[in-house]
Amino acid sequence: MTPTQPREDKTAALLRAALMSTPGERITIEQLLEPLRRRAFGFLLLLLAIPNFIPVPLGIGGIMGVLVIALGLEMLIGLEHPWIPGFLRQRTMSREGLLRFLDRIAPMTNRLEKICKPRLQRLTQRPFTFASGAIMILIGLLLALPIPFTNYVFGGMLIAFAFALVEHDGVLLLVVWATTVAIVIASATFSRALADLFRHMF
Repeated sequence: MTPTQPREDKTAALLRAALMSTPGERITIEQLLEPLRRRAFGFLLLLLAIPNFIPVPLGIGGIMGVLVIALGLEMLIGLEHPWIPGFLRQRTMSREGLLRFLDRIAPMTNRLEKICKPRLQRLTQRPFTFASGAIMILIGLLLALPIPFTNYVFGGMLIAFAFALVEHDGVLLLVVWATTVAIVIASATFSRALADLFRHMF
């Protein structure tokens, strides 16, 4: 009888454990990511998805978009772990607020965790991480554009992307890649059609 392999915790459970690993009401990004270092790219994406699901000042999408682009560039140049500037590493977040966020997106994460599993894992490793970096940059550009009513869409894409990286799910990664490319093509087509319409009107 072959021994069973220990089951590795899923994404939400890993993040909760990291949140509870240090005392205090607030936790720095460095403290949060340290126990998650092996899969820090995915967990950083999950953190960047947060503002898309809560009321935030107008224009925050542009800031988050730039951060997603920066993360994509780091993956594109081949970094194995994300580099975070010192002032951001020491930025603190509310532990209770992050736990509430996890509770809020639990229906989505529960569904993702049911379908996510390690498959086509080669797609989550180099050299395919270059493709992931390029797609991450495209998502960041879309997020930075002032497109109304898209916060939940792009936030959901970031969460799916994060889960694909953390769970080493190449199939979900392919879905995110294809969806991003489709949205970029649709946005370009719509923008061109809109520009033609205004040109004919005026």
